[in-house]
Amino acid sequence: MFSKRSIRRNFLVQLIFASILLIFTFSSFLYFYIERSIYDEKRQELIEYAKNIANNKSIMQMDDLSPDFFITLNVEVISLKKPHLDIDLYEKTVGKRIYLTLIYPFDLDNLSYLKITKEITPTKIVLDKILHYIIFINFIGFILVIVYAIALSKMLVSPVKVLSSRLSNMNEHLIKQIKIKELPEEFEPLGITINHLIARIQNFVKYQKELFIGTAHELKTPLAVIKLKNQVTLIKKRTPEEYIEALKVTNKTIDEMNIIVSNILNIGRQEGAQLEKPTTVDVIEVLRQKADDFKLLAENEGKILQMHFEPNGFMATLQVSLLNQIIQNFLQNALKFTAQDKTVLLQSSQDNVGLLIEVIDEGCGIDESIDLFAPFKRQGNKSGVGLGLFLAKSAADALGAKIKIENRKDGIDGTVASLQLNSKLSCVLPRYN
Repeated sequence: MFSKRSIRRNFLVQLIFASILLIFTFSSFLYFYIERSIYDEKRQELIEYAKNIANNKSIMQMDDLSPDFFITLNVEVISLKKPHLDIDLYEKTVGKRIYLTLIYPFDLDNLSYLKITKEITPTKIVLDKILHYIIFINFIGFILVIVYAIALSKMLVSPVKVLSSRLSNMNEHLIKQIKIKELPEEFEPLGITINHLIARIQNFVKYQKELFIGTAHELKTPLAVIKLKNQVTLIKKRTPEEYIEALKVTNKTIDEMNIIVSNILNIGRQEGAQLEKPTTVDVIEVLRQKADDFKLLAENEGKILQMHFEPNGFMATLQVSLLNQIIQNFLQNALKFTAQDKTVLLQSSQDNVGLLIEVIDEGCGIDESIDLFAPFKRQGNKSGVGLGLFLAKSAADALGAKIKIENRKDGIDGTVASLQLNSKLSCVLPRYN
């Protein structure tokens, strides 16, 4: 009915086994408790009867004993060779009858003892019936446990089947988010994770189409320029200098095409980097190293790169190459659009989500109505293919992080590029004074 890898099968086996163990344990305790209670009651009756005889009292004074008690009751006085001070009680079977015998001190000076024997066959029959009833009830309970376990397991896996059904009916054109509120509370984390994956797939499909269209457009234009230049060059005979100039223009256009192809190859490399095994690193140390790499570049361009990191350490488990790619893109764009003698700030701070990394520049700002993370989207008059932020967004999605670019709100022209790392798989290092 179920495969060995089935969660439902494992759940059924464990639930049935645990229920049977619980029923067996409870029933055993119940039966032994009933048996012990009845035997203790019989023992106490015999002891009370023996006390009356030993104290020369009439047995009619025993108001707590019913007349039926004295039926099949046998009393003897026996002598033992050695004194036996303890009360002894034992059970004996003769044929099909069962007797309970009590040895009670009577005259210790003469080593005389009372031997009181009482037939308990009816009591034993009652106990056997109780045992049979308990076994029958256990069997019925076992059947009910199986039915309940099957129904419960079916109820527990039904949300998974609903999720599977919804996902199987989706394609890249009809894919949509799962409604978390319709799921049981225990499945909310799974639903959130699936929605995160769906969002990544939607972005991937969206940007993939834009990437294909943009790539075709970006490559078509320089190819058209090369073809047009060659056609013009071949119309009439020209001087060697003119041919050289035409070849230089062609080579320049080819270089532009190479840049586009290289950036497209970077997309493929990043897909591979997303499959790298995450490692645990100090993110603050990574930021310091990246800031040191760009500090000299900023000084050569006559710009100032400042840094401010809080806390002193922040451990996270992630793909370092993806983090480096995002920070590098932020710093490259910030330095590219920041004028000389202006400042670029790389800073980090801890918030209630995790670690917030920001690159703040004093550039020209951005048009926030444009999706700068789409491929081949450019802004400003600086050169570039327009794939840097697209790669940064893809890397952030792979890290489970949030990326954002917006204009500064402090009255100064410029932008704030931020990366929000989640602290679920990270921790803050202690401060050292």
